[in-house]
Amino acid sequence: MNDQVASITNLKSTFLDLAVRYGPRLLTAILILIAGVLASRWLSRLLLRQLHRLELEPPVRLLLVRTAWAICFGLFFIMALQNLGVELLPLIAGLGVAGAGIALATQGVLSNVVAGLSIIFAKPFRVGEYIAIAGVEGTVATITLFSTTLTHVDRSRVVVPNRKIVGEILHNYGRIRQLDVSVGVAYDTDVNLPLQVIAEVLQANPRVLKDPAPFIQTASLGDSAVAIAVKPWVAVADLGAATGEVNAALLEAFRARGIVIPYPQREVRLVGGAAP
Repeated sequence: MNDQVASITNLKSTFLDLAVRYGPRLLTAILILIAGVLASRWLSRLLLRQLHRLELEPPVRLLLVRTAWAICFGLFFIMALQNLGVELLPLIAGLGVAGAGIALATQGVLSNVVAGLSIIFAKPFRVGEYIAIAGVEGTVATITLFSTTLTHVDRSRVVVPNRKIVGEILHNYGRIRQLDVSVGVAYDTDVNLPLQVIAEVLQANPRVLKDPAPFIQTASLGDSAVAIAVKPWVAVADLGAATGEVNAALLEAFRARGIVIPYPQREVRLVGGAAP
């Protein structure tokens, strides 16, 4: 019984000694960390307001704000460790060894980060533009350090790792697309009439952009029809709807003007006399 009392007494005295010796330092370190969190938030908000005045992409602003937060909080964290009497040199050496091991274990992740930084600062495409890359295509929804998210026309999302983008052939359509419609007219048709009708149809469609001007041109002389290329420009989001509207409007307008869209035809001739 006396041994248990003595152990409890020694434990209390040890705890009180540690509290007296390190308590003020620990409390000061906690206060420093709290001040660091508050100062980092204030600096981040101030920097974010200043960056909104510049024409920077949202990922770039987010990266700069997070970097500023990390640097500011890291300085306060170092101050807290120094206040506790922690030796920083052995800690830095240990972190360096651990960092090397982590870097080897996460090569794919780090390559995505490096590629993400290249995309953010080189700006081969921006949020809202339509691109085709690595066998997929869609409108750029978000750009992060690790991946780029595309929204497809079927409302699905395609997440592409950034390392799959850098170094690949990129087709950036921008924010507009060009329709590729072809219509055929009979050879005995005055070609100026269908060209005029097509121009009127495109002019009446609100989805078709006036600038750049639509491309309307005789494309080829086919076996049974004169092919006319109709290539107006529309917003990326209107590509599907505009294609159907233009085709339907051209069909109705040609019928109303009496312009014939011929069926494929083949002329077959029998050469030689009748069989005996």
